[in-house]
Amino acid sequence: MAKKPAEKVEFNYEGTNRGGTRVKGSIYALSDNHAKSSLRKQGINPLKIRKKPQPLFGGAKKITAADISIFARQMATMMQAGVPLVQSFEIIGQGHESVSMQKMILGIKTEVEGGVPLGEALSKQPLYFDALFVNLVTAGEASGALETMLDKLATYKEKTEALKAKVKKALMYPIAVLVVAFVVTVILLVFVVPKFEELFESFGADLPALTQFVIDLSEFMQAWWWIIAGGIGGT
Repeated sequence: MAKKPAEKVEFNYEGTNRGGTRVKGSIYALSDNHAKSSLRKQGINPLKIRKKPQPLFGGAKKITAADISIFARQMATMMQAGVPLVQSFEIIGQGHESVSMQKMILGIKTEVEGGVPLGEALSKQPLYFDALFVNLVTAGEASGALETMLDKLATYKEKTEALKAKVKKALMYPIAVLVVAFVVTVILLVFVVPKFEELFESFGADLPALTQFVIDLSEFMQAWWWIIAGGIGGT
């Protein structure tokens, strides 16, 4: 049985750069020794390094498509402003409110710092970066127009998310109408139709097929309403 590869964890560090300036930040590594080695390769002399503590309550927030859209726009803006790629990851990752996004962004930053092309680093996150995103970034790297490609990707993601929001908003009204119609129908079948059933029985005549169907449906709802309610609640 193949051994499961070790997972990188986040470490906070303090140290000095080549100019002697004190710096601090975070890095993803397999161990503290691996983190120190990676920092030295970046020209940072680590003075303190420790594993970043996990929050006591609540899990990490799930990364959404909107998060990826915002991330693409931030990267495009940073690079168009002349900020180096690795520094852009550092700034965006450290400033992000979502722990999950921080972990992903800083993990990609570590990969890029280690010499991995950005497209390849993104391809290791297939849940968040699809083949189109990865291929366009790879093409941008190869052509030297990465910032332009990131800008186009950000625009594409923003338009996609805006379209999704419009579709959801458009569906809310018909869904609300259907829910209200269903509730009203249930109330009629359970509380109103039984009153008419007593009246029809007093006539002593055969009822039309449609009227009999409504009465049978009313009796079914009265007998099995709890199963129907449970099924709807379960969905």
